[in-house]
Amino acid sequence: MKILMVLTSHEDLGNTGKKTGFWLEEFAAPYYTFLDAGAEVTIASPKGGEPPVDPKSDLPENETEFTRRFKADAAAQAQLADTKLLDEVSAEKFDALFYPGGHGPLWDLAGSATSVALIEAFVEADKPVGAVCHAPAVLVNVRGKDGGYLVRGKQVTGFSNAEEEDAGLSEVVPFLLENRLKLREAIYSRAAKWAAYVQVDGKLITGQNPASSRPAAEELLKLLGSA
Repeated sequence: MKILMVLTSHEDLGNTGKKTGFWLEEFAAPYYTFLDAGAEVTIASPKGGEPPVDPKSDLPENETEFTRRFKADAAAQAQLADTKLLDEVSAEKFDALFYPGGHGPLWDLAGSATSVALIEAFVEADKPVGAVCHAPAVLVNVRGKDGGYLVRGKQVTGFSNAEEEDAGLSEVVPFLLENRLKLREAIYSRAAKWAAYVQVDGKLITGQNPASSRPAAEELLKLLGSA
């Protein structure tokens, strides 16, 4: 199994002067879930090189077994520090695609023509596509095989308006993910705030929040027939 993970390269949290990026647990949990299942993982980002980690995700209160494992894993750290350029990877070389979240993707990946084309190539090839927390934002401009929006009529989830309000960033983000998915006529649903929740519709897997990272990765593996 060859799985491509795509991380954001965006680090500025709107006009707040604060930093954002990808959420460490949302990378680490799927990364090790895939590796432990025997998959070969490649990491890419729009700018290549080392993508920015949301500093809040690296705080002690947000540590998990997977983030601790990552911090003790020199090989994983080296791989993360040297991600491939997004425009240099292609769907043909991989069996599945997975996007970790963090607020960063709302700014760079949601509107990236390169990312949209990549996802559409995976969809056209009937390969699994997964996204967790804010990363379902990468789906909002993707078209399906019928030419309509990919998420239209599909069961999806993602970071909820209520969770964004809890984070205090409803007025900072460029758009509210829940609203945008509904605007695209997705069948959006969510669990309680911060509870693990995953939706699978065909080959599309979406997770609501950081707690959903590993379950979403496990669902992707099931679609690949390894779990």
